[in-house]
Amino acid sequence: MPPGTQSRVTGAQLLARKGVDSPQETRLRLLLVLAGLPEPRVDLIIRGRDGSWRRRYDLAYEHLQLIIEYDGRQHAKDTQQWLTDIFRREELDQIRWRLVIVTSEGIYHEPLRTLERVRDALLECGAVGIRRTFKPEWRLHFPGR
Repeated sequence: MPPGTQSRVTGAQLLARKGVDSPQETRLRLLLVLAGLPEPRVDLIIRGRDGSWRRRYDLAYEHLQLIIEYDGRQHAKDTQQWLTDIFRREELDQIRWRLVIVTSEGIYHEPLRTLERVRDALLECGAVGIRRTFKPEWRLHFPGR
């Protein structure tokens, strides 16, 4: 940057996060944040008792042991992916983590239902200060049906 010029941070730059695997994960996170829900952590890695890397999850509220996962179509079409997902979910049950799975339907066609599901899971996991009503800003970007 030339001397004397100031760096300008755009709104999009403020919303960007490192380490995100897909645009859909970002869309899901933005839906939650624009509605006024707390921002989840991106790319949570859960480790085994020995400290080894076990699994990585899209979005998480680590202090509540709540994971929000975006599942694309490959999760249903690819047999190996489907089996891996089953084992991942069983492992979460064993360590008592709550899981909410969102598909493209939940982002593009039923965003309000997705927000309600995540809000309810946050409350069930013990979150405090969670909005009962959502900020209207999310509707500008996620109109749904």
